[in-house]
Amino acid sequence: MVKVVGIKFKNGGKLYYFSPKKGDVYERNMPVVVETAKGLEYAWVAYPEKEVEDDEIVSPLKPVIRIATQKDKDFYNSCQEKRPEAMQICREKIAAHKLDMKLVDCEYAFDGSKISFFFTSANRVDFRELVKDLASTFHTRIELRQVGTRDETKYLGGLAPCGRICCCAGNMPEFKKVSVKMAKTQGLSLNPGKISGLCGRLMCCLSYENDYYAEVGKKMPKVGAEVGTPEGKGIVASVNMLKLEVKVKFSDQNGGLTFKDYPLEFVRFKKNVQAEEQDDLDD
Repeated sequence: MVKVVGIKFKNGGKLYYFSPKKGDVYERNMPVVVETAKGLEYAWVAYPEKEVEDDEIVSPLKPVIRIATQKDKDFYNSCQEKRPEAMQICREKIAAHKLDMKLVDCEYAFDGSKISFFFTSANRVDFRELVKDLASTFHTRIELRQVGTRDETKYLGGLAPCGRICCCAGNMPEFKKVSVKMAKTQGLSLNPGKISGLCGRLMCCLSYENDYYAEVGKKMPKVGAEVGTPEGKGIVASVNMLKLEVKVKFSDQNGGLTFKDYPLEFVRFKKNVQAEEQDDLDD
């Protein structure tokens, strides 16, 4: 077992383990200064000191240098205050050089050694002259990084169709694989406008409950299948995988239709394994 402190570098970011400094007591959301491969960085405590298994860490474990002092906090805040101006200058330089790129965000290194600018572009961009121009303006090392459309939403944030902060910006440390099959498994509309997030890609939240829907889906009859009920045979009109209910359609002798909901345990049906396998092939 190894003693560690859970550290995050930004809200909703990935969790990293660091070695605690002997004698320091950490609290959640406490600002700290840590040592990384890029040098000293300002971060926050996500989880106070705890013990984890040796195989959960990546050796060598970097240390927490210190709990942030008032001087550290003031310097970090001053860097944050300079970001809007730096972004504006960079946008003007991009326009002056007529580059096809969209500026997304910028970060000041905690030690003041460089400024990193993040941008999106549909194509590769030759930004060498832009870097020289920015370096002469800011008198520090400049780094430009091209990111994807999903990363852009993670940096900028925003409200998702559900009304909550986008998962990638608020509570998702890493992007997860999302597919149209997940939407089909959950019985959602395949209209791209209804299952796409602000980035234009499939919504990340589709992956959250997919395991549940995939498991329950194996126990539910398919829409259109004939099933047996306490009132006789009928056709499955729809299924509710959260309530574990099946809506069954009955036809009478006069051609009229009636619908009734049944708990799953009251419905008898035969699994069509071949059809399920074929669905997997189609996906």
